Amino acid sequence: MPHREHKALRISLIAIGIAFLMIYPLMIVWPSGWSWQPSQHEYEQMIVGIYATLGIFLLWASRNPEAHLSLIWFTAWSSAVHGGIMAVQAIVDPAERGHLPGDVAVLLLVAVVLALLTPRDVVGRVGAAD
Repeated sequence: MPHREHKALRISLIAIGIAFLMIYPLMIVWPSGWSWQPSQHEYEQMIVGIYATLGIFLLWASRNPEAHLSLIWFTAWSSAVHGGIMAVQAIVDPAERGHLPGDVAVLLLVAVVLALLTPRDVVGRVGAAD
């Protein structure tokens, strides 16, 4: 993949990586959009740890996206599934509706952006490299 060919993907990976690293501060400054109630510290630590790790790996992947297509597609699909599940939960529980414009919207946006920018012929690329 030429360095400039997927500039938008590279920039998106950097932005998403940084956003994932910012989940804990977002839970503090916008709890209705980023922290489920009642507060569950064990859950929050787990989610922050998982997304901070994923954020670091996405920053790493931004240097050479073609070498990390599986990680990028995992991020797209897992964000869609996670955002979809949370959307249903936020709709069912009126106390959690603040998540719709918060973490739900961000996860679904991540899924759409990565799905639009990431090459789809992963299998063809892997097979061609062998």
